[in-house]
Amino acid sequence: MLDYLSLSAVAQVVREGSFERAARALHVTPSAVSQRVKQLEDRLGLALVVRGSPCVATEAGAWLCRHVEQVDMLERELHRAMPALGALDDPDKRPTLRVAVNADSLATWFIPALAAFSAREPALVDLSVDDETHTAEWLRSGTVLAAVTSNPKPAQGCRSVALGQMRYRATASPAFKKKYFGRGVTAKTLADAPSLAFSRKDRLQAQWLHDVCGQAVEVPRHWLPSTEAFVAASMAGVGWGMNPATLVAPQLRDGSLVELVRGAELQVPLYWHHVRLKIPMLERLTLDVLAAAREGLEP
Repeated sequence: MLDYLSLSAVAQVVREGSFERAARALHVTPSAVSQRVKQLEDRLGLALVVRGSPCVATEAGAWLCRHVEQVDMLERELHRAMPALGALDDPDKRPTLRVAVNADSLATWFIPALAAFSAREPALVDLSVDDETHTAEWLRSGTVLAAVTSNPKPAQGCRSVALGQMRYRATASPAFKKKYFGRGVTAKTLADAPSLAFSRKDRLQAQWLHDVCGQAVEVPRHWLPSTEAFVAASMAGVGWGMNPATLVAPQLRDGSLVELVRGAELQVPLYWHHVRLKIPMLERLTLDVLAAAREGLEP
């Protein structure tokens, strides 16, 4: 039988990032939290929490944290179906639903899904941001219950649902394009022009460059981990970048941004992966995500 008092302590330490904040949230002393975590680690023979600033879960700890969150959501559903249980437990306890999402989705179409869900549900949502090619790893490791990803193949024990496609355009300011591409957009001119990259995981530019030039092209990069800042930096002439088409549509209309190569767009298919367990709250979030994707993505 699992010791849910100790499991909750582990989950709270990971959620809060420290034993002290976890103790305040659980209304106990830090030593009590530490003792509960240590007892569970000793019982399992596994480290569950990496002590640090912040404290983070080990792989085993992440799986246990996900289990605790699933139980929290199932208990919330039980309270909803049987209000009399409120006298036996804390019905005001809010479960947390952890989701991994890519930054461009968060900046464009995902917020309406979050708004619809939070307007109806008592749960809190904890979003982790990563590149769309890596968000599925969060689900595979047990860190989250669902993820927006460009990988069509779900992890074991998970389900994949197609969301639609996000269209990208390579854009720059008119002055930048004139300065660096006055003689045309070629592998040589691209190799001289500063570009904008979100992170070392970002492969959008490499894919676009190969599509346009028919070969791999190494380009100088500014590292800029912000979707909104990508647009601002493109307009300011810092570099050229791959921007979501919906986000730069106004700038392309008013001429403050131009395409490097007209019509050379990049389509990235996105998928919603979630655990297969029947958790009504997660199922309702899935419906909200699918509805938002129908409005914000292309089929």
